[in-house]
Amino acid sequence: MYKILAINPGSTSTKVAVYDGEELVTELTLRHSAEEISRYPDIASQFAFRKRIVLEAVCDAGVDLSTLDAVIGRGGLVKPIPSGVYEVNDRLKEDLIHPVGEHASNLGGLIAREIADELGIRAFIADPVVVDELQEEARVTGLAGVSRRSIFHALNQKAMARRYAEEIGRRYEALNLIVAHMGGGISVGAHCRGRVIDVNNCLDGEGPFSPERAGTVQAGDLVSLCFSGRYSEPEVRRMITGKGGLVALLGTNSVQEVVARTQAGDAEAKRVLDAMSYQVGKAIGAAAAVLHGAVDAIILTGGIAHNAPVCDYIRKMTDFIAPVVVRPGENELEALAMNALRVLRGEIEPLVYA
Repeated sequence: MYKILAINPGSTSTKVAVYDGEELVTELTLRHSAEEISRYPDIASQFAFRKRIVLEAVCDAGVDLSTLDAVIGRGGLVKPIPSGVYEVNDRLKEDLIHPVGEHASNLGGLIAREIADELGIRAFIADPVVVDELQEEARVTGLAGVSRRSIFHALNQKAMARRYAEEIGRRYEALNLIVAHMGGGISVGAHCRGRVIDVNNCLDGEGPFSPERAGTVQAGDLVSLCFSGRYSEPEVRRMITGKGGLVALLGTNSVQEVVARTQAGDAEAKRVLDAMSYQVGKAIGAAAAVLHGAVDAIILTGGIAHNAPVCDYIRKMTDFIAPVVVRPGENELEALAMNALRVLRGEIEPLVYA
């Protein structure tokens, strides 16, 4: 058996898990208050704090660090790379220290590398949000010098697609799947025989709106908002990511709360929830066109997939395309650990970040 520590830093929490082979030993969510986070000017400066509490929590859970065989962290906003598992070499470490964007996931590989170095074991990342397998037609926009970028929930989308393939006794690389990850952001990917050939950039304002993101907004209206003189650039960016979607429309980022409000007769909550579900269904339809209608299954995953009204709405819109399979939850710690396990078992070779 191989023992693996998986680390997934988020904006207000750090999630950690220890696996012994495929068996979960312990899973912890370390929450960070706004007061704690406010002590640090940026995410990079949180490194020592987050590493310390990870080590303390794992030791308090009774895990002997000397028994670990590998550490794997969630990958951050590095340059676009193919899907796979990457050993955290010096080049990757440097790009995580100086990433192309600010996100807590940048700390995952850095914390993994430092802990691994101290223990004399290997450190990895797997399927970061910048995985890029887009076909060329998917990159082109109508503005010269502006191309579409691949930023999505690659880790969970790939893991759920592989799991579904295993369940039906097929290879992921032999299937055409549409995977909709529905969490704080929503990404809908067209998986063509093991490659995500098109997907919405759910970080920068594309695709369905979500609990915290505005999704696609008519360009003219956005331009008017930007030049109205009422908002700074950072404020507009926060409207797009962080304070958009359900937060802007209903004052909450909790889909569970919105569902409860609809069940209590709140007509506006129902209108907004149905609109979000509708936009996911519409995006799935677009992904089906990308795959020329040859779709083996549609997979709904992420935290929002725990909510039956959302999944039922999407299923009614899309089950004419292919069977709709619901796999709720983020599943990211398990996905990280299983990716590291595949390397340790010799089932795959880690890729080299260069």
